[in-house]
Amino acid sequence: MNDFSNPQVKAKTINSTNFSSNAVSEFIILGFPSLQGFHVLLFFLLFFIYIFTISGNGLIFILVTLEQRLHTPMYFFVSNLSLLDFTSTTVTIPKMLGKFSMQLDRISFSGCFLQMYLFVSLNAVECYLLSVMAYDRYVAICSPLHYHSIMSRQLYISLAFCSWILGFASTFTTLILALKLPFCGPNVIHHYYCDHPPMLQLACADTSLNVMVGSSISAVVIFFCFSVIGISYVRIIQSILLITTLGGRRKTFSTCASHIVVVNMYFLPLVFMYIRPKPSYSSDIDSLVAMLYTVLTPMLNPIVYSLRNKDIKDSMKKHLWGIRYSSK
Repeated sequence: MNDFSNPQVKAKTINSTNFSSNAVSEFIILGFPSLQGFHVLLFFLLFFIYIFTISGNGLIFILVTLEQRLHTPMYFFVSNLSLLDFTSTTVTIPKMLGKFSMQLDRISFSGCFLQMYLFVSLNAVECYLLSVMAYDRYVAICSPLHYHSIMSRQLYISLAFCSWILGFASTFTTLILALKLPFCGPNVIHHYYCDHPPMLQLACADTSLNVMVGSSISAVVIFFCFSVIGISYVRIIQSILLITTLGGRRKTFSTCASHIVVVNMYFLPLVFMYIRPKPSYSSDIDSLVAMLYTVLTPMLNPIVYSLRNKDIKDSMKKHLWGIRYSSK
């Protein structure tokens, strides 16, 4: 499974003459294997994406917290999603910026596993949170008269809290199994952050159990969440079809369109990365697919969900520029 014929791997191993007798104390993040000559371009590209992502998501979180008008279940979940995207990008991108700007490509053994666990857990949290948001839209559209009684403050806070707890709990077994693996060399991670599949490639033991357990947990989480989303939208579509006017259908569907876009952008690459029979394919393909849900989706979420929303725009005018809006 390990590629000892690669000269880049040979050059950066802890001890290239005796892999079996030396434990790895740190890992080297290779980044994008085919773009090693474009560090300056990659730095500025990722820097812009990171600033845009944390600014957009941070702004949404602050506005929802400050604005009383936005204290509703939908915006509460959106603020949780913003906090989640803010955190997940901070777990990965700053390390890459250090690599591209100052060649800080080394990460400690414990730091690498911590990054892997945090990122994989945050992915699971987002899966649960997207499914909760789909349920919220289902209740709002299919039971509008009972929405506020069903989606009480206690319920929507509990749903968000459970999403975070389940996300971190469901990936803990994957972390424990990975920590039990021996890592004796090579120590070069062919990815731009410490992720579960590329790290398994570096283990000096059979990883079939890790792959099976990791894929099974990912499959259960993704299948459960996608099922909740799918069932919710089947019911939503049935309700929309019962609306007699075309304008009414469009208005109702527009409240769900953003969520549908993000769900597809997020789940499809996630399925490719974590539900598969072997830990990795081409490093370039893995890195490209991972970019979709680690960088692109968190960057676009503020735009897709919130920044083009009238309530959010009104709140921005009020808190940033002091412009009052009408309550009508």
